[in-house]
Amino acid sequence: MTDSGSCGIPGGQYPSDCEVMEGLRQRALARTEQDERGYVWRNCLPLAKEIRLLLLDVDGVLTDGSVVYAQSGSELKAFNTKDGFGIRLLQEAGVEVGLITARSSEAVQRRAQDLKLAHVYQGVRNKIEAFEAILAEQKLSVKEVAYMGDDWLDLPLLSRVGLAVTTADGMAEVKAVAHYVTRREGGRGAVRELCDLIIDAKGLREELLGRYLR
Repeated sequence: MTDSGSCGIPGGQYPSDCEVMEGLRQRALARTEQDERGYVWRNCLPLAKEIRLLLLDVDGVLTDGSVVYAQSGSELKAFNTKDGFGIRLLQEAGVEVGLITARSSEAVQRRAQDLKLAHVYQGVRNKIEAFEAILAEQKLSVKEVAYMGDDWLDLPLLSRVGLAVTTADGMAEVKAVAHYVTRREGGRGAVRELCDLIIDAKGLREELLGRYLR
């Protein structure tokens, strides 16, 4: 007799349809993880290991870039829950997270409060000034900061930080200076992917996962 795993029926000389499908599913999951953690991912691990602060743009990074106006004139934004959970995990790993964005929005302020973000800079045209203020305040070196942006306004900051990241749908000029380009688009899990990269680099993935398996 052989163990049928998750199929819940005893195995025989030949695998059942259930066992075959389960085997295919496991191989597909393994392939997906291998694809997402390919050469570029592994090449960025030494940079990601040094990170103590992650700074994010908002539109096109934490959102898909869409701007919706309610009848009252207020601005509406949609945020991805996987990104939010990734940020929470990164904070549990001892990495602070903040926002630097050129636009100002009550929705962003609310999201920042929900996620307990350490630094929130809105309405910032010169992102380098905000960046340098944070470095001085937190006594961080450039190599200890990661930044994720998607458009030209982000180029000066992406060119300075220890780990520069953009989204799958980021502008070509931004991709040219980024150390890592996520497989996911902005607002659709790109931030979670970056959080996973930093957590993996610090060797904390299994420890954090174990907290949710108890």
